[in-house]
Amino acid sequence: MPEEKKYYYQTATSQPTKKNKQNYLLHIGLFLATFVTTTIAGVEWISGSSGPYDIHLLLKGLPYSLSILFIIGTHEFGHYFAAVYHKVKTTLPFFIPFPSIAGFLNFGTMGAVIKTKDPVMSKKAMFDIGIAGPLAGFVACLIVLIYGFTHVPGKEYILAIHPDYFSPEFGKNAIELRFGDTLLFSFLKEIFVTKNQYFPPMSEIYHYPYLCVGWFGLFITAMNMVPVGQLDGGHISYTMFGEHNHYKVAIISFSLLFILGILGFAEAFLDTTFIFGWSGWLFWAMILYFFIKLKHPPIPDYTPLNRGRLLLGYFSFFILIISFSPSPFIITGL
Repeated sequence: MPEEKKYYYQTATSQPTKKNKQNYLLHIGLFLATFVTTTIAGVEWISGSSGPYDIHLLLKGLPYSLSILFIIGTHEFGHYFAAVYHKVKTTLPFFIPFPSIAGFLNFGTMGAVIKTKDPVMSKKAMFDIGIAGPLAGFVACLIVLIYGFTHVPGKEYILAIHPDYFSPEFGKNAIELRFGDTLLFSFLKEIFVTKNQYFPPMSEIYHYPYLCVGWFGLFITAMNMVPVGQLDGGHISYTMFGEHNHYKVAIISFSLLFILGILGFAEAFLDTTFIFGWSGWLFWAMILYFFIKLKHPPIPDYTPLNRGRLLLGYFSFFILIISFSPSPFIITGL
């Protein structure tokens, strides 16, 4: 689960050169650790096995790991360069590795985070820093997804993973995981997939690294674009609508996530045929409420944003709509 971005911090004090060098080593170490965990996660998603792996199999995890690091890195460096532009001191991205744990859905990482060392004193700077990440990350997602949709391998690929895939008995009495569709994913499918072309169902998408990573990129983009507190969407909402209206939007957004989470739990425990919602949204709503908070810290600047920034802000919320899935993970057969 991606970490929230916090841009309203105390002014940084000077630090010795040695400390800065250790920080660079930390950034590099976390990046390398995340590269390892995402490569292993990629092999698990693609092959469906939990190891041990030889070098040949690990190499098959590289398209997954390089793609996911590309999306996450592009997102975070969008924030970073916007902060540099506004002369706000900030750290390089801290990548967050996440090792595979049996029984848990795992993408090899919990995202990345930067931390500003100066307070952000203007709405314009807060808006630019907040929106630069989602916009850059969204472009990276589109690149990976379009490549994935235009390079879908033939049936022999899925048969190498599931030799009995086209058998009538395949999948019976087994647990099935499906990724939830989104407006953008469906739209790209309509554009790039022909009627006579084999395209995997959403229950097999995770075997295809570029489609899997592109879908996951949309998922984390949507999570960060929820207009609450100090999420990216919260920064954008606060600077666009002001403190009072932002809080109203945050309450509505939190309530919708809470309801989707309850519906997800109801579906899981009541064994209903109607699938809408995901229990994970309830946990995300609780994290937003208790840790990230619904309100945005005040900024001592009441200058309204210009029209160009407002248009970009509305476009960013359009990205949220087309990237969001009410039921991102659907597990049946339990």
